[in-house]
Amino acid sequence: MKISGVVSILAAVATAAAQYATPNGTAGPDEDGKYEISSTGIRGSFIPYGASITNLFVKDRNGIERDIVLGFDNASFYSVDPFHPHLGGVPGRYANRIKNSTFNIDGVDYHVTPNENGGRNQLHGGPDGWDYRNFTVVAHTEDSITFSIVDPDGKEGFPGEVISYITYTMTPYTWNLKMVALSTTKKTPIMLSSHVYWNLDAFANPETPTALNHTLYLPYSGQRVGVDNILIPDGTILPNQKYSVNDFWSSPKQIGANLTAPELLGNCGFNCTGYDNCYLVNREQNGPYNWRNDGPVASLSSNFTGIQVDIYTDQEAFQVYSCGGQNGSLPIKSTQGYEGRPRVVEQYGCIVMEVEDWIDAINQPEWQREKKHIFGPEDPAYTLEAAYKFSANLY
Repeated sequence: MKISGVVSILAAVATAAAQYATPNGTAGPDEDGKYEISSTGIRGSFIPYGASITNLFVKDRNGIERDIVLGFDNASFYSVDPFHPHLGGVPGRYANRIKNSTFNIDGVDYHVTPNENGGRNQLHGGPDGWDYRNFTVVAHTEDSITFSIVDPDGKEGFPGEVISYITYTMTPYTWNLKMVALSTTKKTPIMLSSHVYWNLDAFANPETPTALNHTLYLPYSGQRVGVDNILIPDGTILPNQKYSVNDFWSSPKQIGANLTAPELLGNCGFNCTGYDNCYLVNREQNGPYNWRNDGPVASLSSNFTGIQVDIYTDQEAFQVYSCGGQNGSLPIKSTQGYEGRPRVVEQYGCIVMEVEDWIDAINQPEWQREKKHIFGPEDPAYTLEAAYKFSANLY
């Protein structure tokens, strides 16, 4: 794609966004700095910091509205949180981990800014990645909001300028997202995601503050990316054998079903028990498919609230993190919790589910996924789409 073509696309996107913006500032943020959008059976709040979702309200089986994502009560808390767990934001310009903080494009080595494991790798775009920055709100209506960011050449060590638009839309009982990113000057890696922490009980389950009771189903994920003990891909693709701790494909299973199994120790990194794994989405054997209609790549449900989310996406990998690193230092919101219990996120108190492509594929050329990870001015735009469809099971 020529630069002139990129400019034309950006102008068209901006024009389309502007025509839906509410005039006179009436669609501005509320007193907590949040922008709300809604549709039948669902409403959510978002902030410019990281283009992050802060609240997501759906009704449980008893008609009680539950706020089922982690976040802070006020937008100002996000930028001062010293731990920065990537709450609900868009990690970029390259999500997940980059081995040795290094990659090669057309024979040139690039070194990006490390921010994990003592400088051994970069995570989620570096110490000032996209979800540390304020996006611009370019449109906001009752049911949709669009954020934009310009990521300059050389930021965090990445080559070339990237311009991105993140659009969230509510339709009945469904949260839809679309991410578009354009490389305007040089070839560069681009892989985005949505880093939302979920607790479908809204921390109101009197029996447990954790999400270990949540049931997960990954019907297309009989394989996962092999990693070393600091979660860097090692080039292998591993089988999730039937009835093994990583088997969520043969039948639905509770997150905590195998918590005491010896083989779960180290499954999420050195001395870590739980999940922090990139599961592959293998739909090709079914032939051409429409990702919007041909079945979800993941389903998560809670017996306590009855809330179920079915995740549809055009992406071909799905990262699951069972929040084993949470230790009670992160507060829950005023919209969540159970009276008499500490108002914090305890270990295993949440689930992160990231739609994305195969992680660190820029350092695994044998996977032959460069067209899904490397983008230049001559290439089509990077895109990611997903739909989170909610329902409430009666029993």
